[in-house]
Amino acid sequence: MTEIHPTAVVDPKAKLGSGGRIGPFCVVGGDVELGDGVILHSHVVVEGRSKIGDRCQVFPFASLGHQPQDLKYKGEPSTLEIGPENTIREYVTINPGTEGGAMVTRVGRGCLLMVGAHIAHDCIIGDHVVMANNVTLAGHVVVGDRTIIGGLSAVRQFVRIGRNAMIGGMSGVEHDVIPYGLVMGDRARLRGLNVVGLKRTGLERENIQRLLDAYEALFESEGSFAERRKKVAQGYGDDEQIGQILDFIDQQSSLGILQPK
Repeated sequence: MTEIHPTAVVDPKAKLGSGGRIGPFCVVGGDVELGDGVILHSHVVVEGRSKIGDRCQVFPFASLGHQPQDLKYKGEPSTLEIGPENTIREYVTINPGTEGGAMVTRVGRGCLLMVGAHIAHDCIIGDHVVMANNVTLAGHVVVGDRTIIGGLSAVRQFVRIGRNAMIGGMSGVEHDVIPYGLVMGDRARLRGLNVVGLKRTGLERENIQRLLDAYEALFESEGSFAERRKKVAQGYGDDEQIGQILDFIDQQSSLGILQPK
């Protein structure tokens, strides 16, 4: 059974897994489901239709599942789904979805959400994402697997960030970020590719060089963006990572793709 501290307030209708711990002064609502081995250290509030996966750790003063900060929210039965093995540090806030989105906010597995991070309604976060201290995601943001977002950065609503991207600290992201992109600036610009991240994925040097060549052809050569995209597809379309970038561009949101300065 889950160990519950005497000062915690746990609704008897909440579903609790085995081998977990609910620490002092935590509050757990009746529609909450906690997986096996979940630890709420102390002073954590989990409310709403929220599900937290196995072996997650949630640190003091985090607030998960309370109603979204959206004036259009009218109490619809939206949900929050947090996958397994996530670390959610102090003062993190995550809101459920809304009728204006997919009715769900979702966090993948193995993520690290550092102090004061905020994930707004209808966001979709991939696996092994790192959000540093005080990162703020507005509503409907999509973040791909293994992306790192530096401290004090803010991401505008409806922005899509591709997998393995790196967002430098104190960046304001207003447009979609390609997979493997490196982004910096208070009004963020694309600065190249996340070469360090690419190396960590185990890609060979030759593959990384092909990606760099394709990036140069796509963002730094002559012609319109559509013409350059077509040229890259013809020259590098058989490469898996370059194909991911091209597919991401084809599915871009109305905000457009973030470009170099």
